[in-house]
Amino acid sequence: MKSIYRKGDKKTFERLVRAEDTAAFDSGTVHPVYATFALTRDAEWSSRLFVLDMKEDTEEGIGTFVEVKHLSPAFVGQKVIFEAVIEELKGNEVNCLFIAKVEDRVIASGRTGQKILPKEKIEKLFRSLE
Repeated sequence: MKSIYRKGDKKTFERLVRAEDTAAFDSGTVHPVYATFALTRDAEWSSRLFVLDMKEDTEEGIGTFVEVKHLSPAFVGQKVIFEAVIEELKGNEVNCLFIAKVEDRVIASGRTGQKILPKEKIEKLFRSLE
């Protein structure tokens, strides 16, 4: 694992809300807005951007937690800007805070966690659970 970041370092990610990102389940569309589950996926991705730079070729990141407070809607076609900030680097753990905005309006905030592990260790763990 490469130690190239410090607490407080930031990454940004932009998502243009698409129709497939809206709140829909097997029963149909609930609301034609950015779904909490899609927002959560993108929040985790914004933090994973650190992991992509930090991991070695023989390593991979694995999520450990996601906490999301979904505060306001975003509509199809709107641009959501995620800013992830490293809150804590502890051994192989990368924990981030994030905020998501449409222009100046905060639509979500929260935290994410990932660990960087050898790929072999992850594969062994997955095989043991099959």
